[in-house]
Amino acid sequence: MASPEVQALASLLSSALDGATVTDLTRLSGGASRETWRFAADGIPRVTQLQRTGDIRDMLVEAAVVRAAHRGGVPVPEVHVAQRRPDGSAFMIVEAIEGETIARKIQRDDQFAGARARFSVDCGTALARVHQVDPSTVDGLTDTDQIEFYTEVLDSLGQPHPTFELVRNWLIANRPDRSRTTIVHGDFRLGNLIVDDGGMRAVIDWELAHLGDPHEDLGWLCVKAWRFGGGPPVAGIGAQSDLFAAYEAAGGGAVDSDAVFWWEVLGTWKWGIMCILQANAHLSGEVRSHELAAIGRRVCENEFDLLTMLEGRW
Repeated sequence: MASPEVQALASLLSSALDGATVTDLTRLSGGASRETWRFAADGIPRVTQLQRTGDIRDMLVEAAVVRAAHRGGVPVPEVHVAQRRPDGSAFMIVEAIEGETIARKIQRDDQFAGARARFSVDCGTALARVHQVDPSTVDGLTDTDQIEFYTEVLDSLGQPHPTFELVRNWLIANRPDRSRTTIVHGDFRLGNLIVDDGGMRAVIDWELAHLGDPHEDLGWLCVKAWRFGGGPPVAGIGAQSDLFAAYEAAGGGAVDSDAVFWWEVLGTWKWGIMCILQANAHLSGEVRSHELAAIGRRVCENEFDLLTMLEGRW
C-alpha cells in the first residue's frame, strides 16, 4: 500500500490533470530545491517537479520560460500543468522524454557514439534558439551582476581565498561589453540535457534561467568541471569551433571567443565559490551531508584550473 505522502501526491496530480488515473509514481533524483517524480496519467508517461517550501525561486517563472522556449523551437519537455499548492509552493507536470542524462554514460558508452559526433552542433543549435526567445514574453526574470553577487557570497563566508580574490580582480578588469541581453538558461551542461543515440532530445532544469549575456551559456558549457574528466572543451565531448559555427548558423549571432573565455573563467570562479558554500553548509551543521563535504574538496581543483587558464594573462 502506498504511503500517505504518495497517496496525497497522486491525488494532487490527478486533480491537476482533470481526474486522470495516476499510477506508477516513482521518485527520481532531484536537487535540494525540488522533488522529481515520474508517473503515468491514464497510462501516458509524465514527470512532475515539486518546489520545496522555502525555495526563493518561483517555479512558475521557470515554467513560463520553458513554455516560451517550447514555442521558440528549443527542444524542451512540453509543460502540461504549472500551479501553486495550498502552502504557496509551486509544481509543474511535463512531458516525459526518454533518454539519458548521466554524463559518464553519454561520454563513454558505445550507444551514444552517434550523439557524441553531433553533440557540439546540437548544443550550438539549441542555445541559438534559447537566445532568440523574446525576453519580454516572460515575467519575473532578473539580470544580476554575478561578480558582485558572488563577491558578497565569498565575503560572507569570512575565509581567505587569495586565488578567487585575484581572479575577481581579473574579471573586473577584463569584463567584455555586452552586445545584447537575452534569456540565459544558466546551467546548460551535461546532467541537464537528455540525450539518446540520435542526439540531444531535450534541455531540462531551467530553474536558474535569467536575463544576461548569451555568451554565459556558451562559456558555462565549456567549464572544466562540466567536462567530467573528458578532454575536449565542450562538455568533454566536442570542439568549440563546431559549437560556435552551429550557433551562428542557427541564427544565434556572432560569437566572440574572447567573451566566451571570460565567461568560462567566471563560471570556474563561480563554481569554486559555490563549492565553498556547499561544503560550509555541511561544516556548519546546517545540512549534514557526505556529498556536500566531498564537494568542498573540489575548491582546490577550481583554484588550480583558474591559475592554469590565466597563466600569461594577468
